[in-house]
Amino acid sequence: MSESPKTSIKDANLGVRQRQTPDINIEITTIDADISGSGKSQQTNSNLNNVTSTTADGNDTATGGKDTATGGKDTATGGKDTTNKSGSTTKWGVHEDLKHLQEEDIILAATLVIDAKEGRNFTFKTEPTYVRSYNLYHKFYLRYLLYLMILFNLSLALFEKPAKPGWEIPSWASMILETVCLAYFAFRFAHSAFFSRRSVFWKDTKNLMILIVIVLTFIDMICYIIWDNVQNSTRPVRWSRPLRPLFLINFPDGKQIRRAFRNIRRTVPEIMNVLILFILSVLLFALLALKLFSRRNLVYANGDQYFKTYPDSIWDLYVLVTTANSPDVMMPAYDNSNWFALFFVFYIVICWLIFMSIVLAAIYYSYRKNLKNEIRAAVYGKRRKLAQAFDILKVQKGGRLVVTYTAWCELMKRVIPNRSRSHIDLLVRVLDIDGSNMIRKQQFLKLADLLELQLTEVKDRQTFLEQKFPSLYNSFLSGIVKLVVRHKGFRYFFDFMIFVNAWFIGFDVDEADWFFLGIFMVEIILKLYTFGPREFFKVFWNVFDFLVIGAAVIASAIEAIEDSTYEEFQLLDYLLVLRVLRLFKIFGSIKRFKVILQTIINIGPSIITYGGVIMVFYYIFAIIGMEVFQNLIHYYDYYKDSSPPFCGNAALNGTLFYRNHYCNNNFNDLLHSLVVLVELTVVNQWHVLASGFVAVTSKVARLYFFSFHMCCVIIVLNIFIAFILEAFILEYTIQKVGKLESYVEQKIRDLGLGLGQTGPKQRHLSTANDDSELVPNEELSNVDNPDSDSDTDSIPDLSTERGLRFHLKKKSRKKVEVLLQQMFEGEIDPEDEGPENETEIYTDRGPRRVTLDTVA
Repeated sequence: MSESPKTSIKDANLGVRQRQTPDINIEITTIDADISGSGKSQQTNSNLNNVTSTTADGNDTATGGKDTATGGKDTATGGKDTTNKSGSTTKWGVHEDLKHLQEEDIILAATLVIDAKEGRNFTFKTEPTYVRSYNLYHKFYLRYLLYLMILFNLSLALFEKPAKPGWEIPSWASMILETVCLAYFAFRFAHSAFFSRRSVFWKDTKNLMILIVIVLTFIDMICYIIWDNVQNSTRPVRWSRPLRPLFLINFPDGKQIRRAFRNIRRTVPEIMNVLILFILSVLLFALLALKLFSRRNLVYANGDQYFKTYPDSIWDLYVLVTTANSPDVMMPAYDNSNWFALFFVFYIVICWLIFMSIVLAAIYYSYRKNLKNEIRAAVYGKRRKLAQAFDILKVQKGGRLVVTYTAWCELMKRVIPNRSRSHIDLLVRVLDIDGSNMIRKQQFLKLADLLELQLTEVKDRQTFLEQKFPSLYNSFLSGIVKLVVRHKGFRYFFDFMIFVNAWFIGFDVDEADWFFLGIFMVEIILKLYTFGPREFFKVFWNVFDFLVIGAAVIASAIEAIEDSTYEEFQLLDYLLVLRVLRLFKIFGSIKRFKVILQTIINIGPSIITYGGVIMVFYYIFAIIGMEVFQNLIHYYDYYKDSSPPFCGNAALNGTLFYRNHYCNNNFNDLLHSLVVLVELTVVNQWHVLASGFVAVTSKVARLYFFSFHMCCVIIVLNIFIAFILEAFILEYTIQKVGKLESYVEQKIRDLGLGLGQTGPKQRHLSTANDDSELVPNEELSNVDNPDSDSDTDSIPDLSTERGLRFHLKKKSRKKVEVLLQQMFEGEIDPEDEGPENETEIYTDRGPRRVTLDTVA
């Protein structure tokens, strides 16, 4: 355990300074921290035990194994010599700071650092062969090929029986294509098994599920082929198709969806007692309803019997919990005696108002607890990876365990290739707390947070026009244009024009369309000119404006050229309606609406994740529904005499399903099945949809619709609601507090190396315990953290920035998970790596005593 030294902040204007240790003598010369890209000369002279490196004009690039700063190749391969410009030779295991290291050690350390940065949680063998295989496994092309194969495997259901007319392919072709997908899945599985530790790999449920699904799919194919060739009188069934989404859930590459399903898996047992009590209440009230109404010979308005059997009573009352059949289910009894209304009122209060609210509360509580456990596991996992990398690189200097500058440079060449030596030097400067040019463990554990921050040079921040036409872009007239675009009046003017445009659209004044399109096109062009495409398209509303206005201009031009009639060309009308949504830009600048709109923006990526979760359930239930209900209901034109009646099935004669013209809601192909499931999720009239399929099969079909409602509506949607609640509460909290930043961000601000900073901030940093990550009572200045979400104010002016600069995100721009990790890291010791047994992270010991904070 390294000691916790006091922090000493150096001036950001480096000038000329000397750093000395018993083994290292480094001299760095810069001009006002303008490290690279500013056009000024920079020289770095290092003497590391007769190893000299010189950098001129900031053109020092360290790429993988090449070091152009030394004028030669630095291909440090275990045992091979590396010669620099001065003729000095460095050999792995011979250099003073690399005696304890081989190239394989550096590669392993770099792999661990990248794992920490990417949030990976693999346990792999550390021998060089396995490390290389592990790095190959994470190559982007293999990962995206896996995504493509999973998507292709799922899409096969579009072309398998049953399918839309003209889409169906032979079963043998489908199985060949699926075999190709399974072969790649097996390859990824075997690849993962090769570099993983057996004791861990075969105990992982995800890996077992992948293997089981692959084996079951091949068995299903064999059974299908035998069934199809031997027993032609019956329709063979591909029973393994509902298992296809399990590849998406269980492969490590889909960690976000897998995390969501892990949350569901841990939530269901905790709310099971509430669900059991709810079901028992429904069963009890169904029994009471049966005794109250079965002998009164009551009937529904359509002539169906009223609470005549116990299963019917259970079904009708369960539907009433969803309010879909209210007040229809009550009216026969209410018409018989007004006192019967008390029964339904009590039932609705107990089973709908109370139990459904308790279910949501239980799910929210469980979700919060599981979310905290996930955050703890992520933070501890990241720290363990970095601690392992530190243990590989560490040496003892001055009585302390540290990572030396030489080892740091070798590490960074592999972690962030194609970056200049100046870039690497600036990173070590942020983590170096005492000017010794060495990194201690406590600071090394912050490396993943540091690598997450964007670090750019002048050339990276220049717009395309500034790079290609600097004289024009930096001219006096151009400066006036840029000043006008960045002024608040520019935004206020176009916000007013949005309001006026909405008024014209509302009163259907078409003559003004081209005027407003021209005005908004000028706005987009001026913003693109001022900010450049890279910064322009980082803002959501800019992307929205570009797509809507651009499409409206194209649609208007086509309409004018072809002289299309209203019936022939209606795209422009849809785009005009979308333009009204630009009014939300105005709401985004109002403080009252900012929390709501920012919550919606921040949860966007997570909505995609939970959308994927719902689609997994939809796919499973759609495949099952297609196997059970295919071709039982068909859609025909209701008003043609030649069309078959009753959706092609006489069993629907007289049903509410047919009278409401629901025949297009069927399970005859995947797309129609998904539409039916969306309608069931909305709940309204879902019992009518179910009644149609019950009529053409049997009442046992109700189990299908009951299961779907329980899984997708009661559990999954409530978990999604819990996520929305937590995201809103967190967003509301961070809008009301002052600073919320990590130690690394705080250090960068103190050094004056963030974008928009004019100089260093003199403040003492405590490294013993980073309590500042929680919420100190101080406000941020507009320079450090402008709190504006408008499309002009939120884009910083980068034209005046010089040298390497860190892009520090505003707290409202950070992901929810990042904010929660920063909060948790502020609560624990800087070198706390968590419990040895990871299962203890998910063990809820509860607070030692009940306080207001633990309850609220």
